[in-house]
Amino acid sequence: MKPVEIYTSPLCGYCHAAKRLLKEKGVAFSEVNVLAQPGRKAEMIKRANGGRTVPQIFIGDSHVGGCDDLYALEQSGKLDPLLAS
Repeated sequence: MKPVEIYTSPLCGYCHAAKRLLKEKGVAFSEVNVLAQPGRKAEMIKRANGGRTVPQIFIGDSHVGGCDDLYALEQSGKLDPLLAS
């Protein structure tokens, strides 16, 4: 399984929803809290091609996007292959 990294904020409902989906699927992920580590926000924006909102989700080298994008992948059946490939 590819590594999953998610940039989050503890006050973000979309962040909690994205993490919940990953946990329900049994997917391990590393989390970067951009409020606790403000220096990492610039890193997130660069990796996300200008995306400034949280969550920003990465699977391997692929930028998935935010929570809605993650759920869209799940609903279309494309999340599991992306995680496995």
